[in-house]
Amino acid sequence: MSLDVQGMARRLLTSVGTVIVGKEAEVELCIIALFCRGHILIEDVPGTGKTMLAKAMARASGCSFERVQFTPDLLPGDVTGVSVYNPQERTFEFRRGPIFAQVMLADEINRATPKTQSALLEAMEEGQVTVDGTTHPLPEPFIVLATQNPIELGGTFPLPEAQVDRFLLKVRLGYLPGDQEVAMLDRFQAESPLPDLQAVASGADIREAQDACRAVYCDTSLKEYCVRLVQRTREHPDVALGASPRGALGLLHAGQARAAVSGRDFVLPDDIKSVAPHVLAHRVVVRPNAELRGLTPAAIVEEVMATEAVPMAGRQLA
Repeated sequence: MSLDVQGMARRLLTSVGTVIVGKEAEVELCIIALFCRGHILIEDVPGTGKTMLAKAMARASGCSFERVQFTPDLLPGDVTGVSVYNPQERTFEFRRGPIFAQVMLADEINRATPKTQSALLEAMEEGQVTVDGTTHPLPEPFIVLATQNPIELGGTFPLPEAQVDRFLLKVRLGYLPGDQEVAMLDRFQAESPLPDLQAVASGADIREAQDACRAVYCDTSLKEYCVRLVQRTREHPDVALGASPRGALGLLHAGQARAAVSGRDFVLPDDIKSVAPHVLAHRVVVRPNAELRGLTPAAIVEEVMATEAVPMAGRQLA
């Protein structure tokens, strides 16, 4: 490929790594999502660096950034923008909301009401918002990084399946091992390194990387493998709702992006297997009786991957 996607990914990983300690795999997943025009849901307990990761990603990629603190009293217009009457011109002017940033952080997204959550649906799927009958395109690249706390459920509104399905990946950061947590204390002892983080790419570079990733070759047998994995989640006896066709498409695009980040212009089965748990698990709804037995969506996806035959495919032959 003409564009060095792998080099750009390494620069982003190194730059974000100066702020986020010991989470290279999770940061790489965020870079993959950015390169394949996908949105990210970061779910974890408070204090694990969810907001810091979103800010560092925006700074390193050279993209404009806005943060919205989702609360029960937040209105859709507070996110998308509103039309305001101009008495001098006797016309209505549209004042853009924070969603018109290239990277938008929806902090604690499940604390907003369903009406406000739905304001993101059109933006995340179609890259535009419609206010008062007028459609406004969003900047490119456009990515939503949303955070939510899985523990504290009081005063929250669970995301509906239609909303969850629009997130390409679901990432969990988790706690650091003891030595890495000590390294984090050393790094943040005097002050946060985030303000000194410099951009190592630009919005135009990210768009070129996105186009390059879509051009990565994927053999037909691997596309069929993606479809079989998705279909197996729908047919599983313990699943009430399996992954959608959007999930199959996300699996393909994430596999292409991982191949490009690895320096290849073709997708390997390992690319699909690596991203599948993060792309599919949050789209699977387990039946209540299976949930009581302790069965999780992640376990179902792992079971499906372990029992589905992996094709032998790779570089396109001339």
